[in-house]
Amino acid sequence: MKTVLKVLLGIVLGFALVAGGVLVAGKRMFDHFWSPDPESIATASLQGLQAQSRLTALVASYVAVVTSSQHRFGLSAQRTLIMPGRVRYEVDLGQMKPGDVTWDKDSHRLDVTLPPLMIEGPEVDPQRIKAYDGGGLLLRFTDSGEALDAKNQQAARTELIEQAREPSPVAIAKQAARQAVAQSFALPLKAAGMEPKVRVRFRGEAFADDQPFTPMDFARPWQDVIANSR
Repeated sequence: MKTVLKVLLGIVLGFALVAGGVLVAGKRMFDHFWSPDPESIATASLQGLQAQSRLTALVASYVAVVTSSQHRFGLSAQRTLIMPGRVRYEVDLGQMKPGDVTWDKDSHRLDVTLPPLMIEGPEVDPQRIKAYDGGGLLLRFTDSGEALDAKNQQAARTELIEQAREPSPVAIAKQAARQAVAQSFALPLKAAGMEPKVRVRFRGEAFADDQPFTPMDFARPWQDVIANSR
C-alpha cells in the first residue's frame, strides 16, 4: 500500500513539475510574442511625430519701436514706428531620424534628440502699425515720410527677431517642446504597462536629468511668467 502511495505521489509530483514547466514555458512564450516591445512602440511614436511635420512649441508677441530721420535740402524729418509682431517657435519633426531615438533596456530609458529650434515670423498686422512724426515741410512736400516708414518697417522686423532670440523666451520654447515630445513617447509606453524614463534634448545639447519640467501658464504673457520665476 505504501509502495502504491509512493508511486501515486511520484506521479502527482511529476505532473506538478511538468505542469509548472509548461506554465513557465507558456509565460515565456506569451511574454515573447505578446508583451509590448518598447522599441517598436517608440518607432511608432516617432512615425506619428514625423507625420505631424511641425511642432509649434510657443507663440509669443513682441513690440518694436524704431525711429529714423532724413536730411534733405537743409531740412530734416523724423518718424517713429511702433510695430507689434508675433513669432512662432517650432520644431521640424520631419527631420528626425530613427537614430535620434534610442532605448536603453537596462535602465528603461528612452533618449530622444530633436532638430534645432526654429523661429518663424514675425507675423505683422499692418492695421496695428502706428507711425508718428513731428511734422515739417520735408514730410509735407516730399516722399520722405514713405521712405522713413519703409526703413522703419525693415528695422522693426529685425528688432522683433532679435527680441524673439533672447535667451529667456528661447529657453521657455525649448522646455515646452521637450515636454510635448516626452509625453508623446511616454504615454504609449505607459499605456503598455511600462514606466519608462524619457529624456529629450535638442541636437548639440546634453541631456539634463536635473531640470524637471514646470508647466507654464500660457494664459499670461511670457514676460510675466519669467518675472514670477525669478
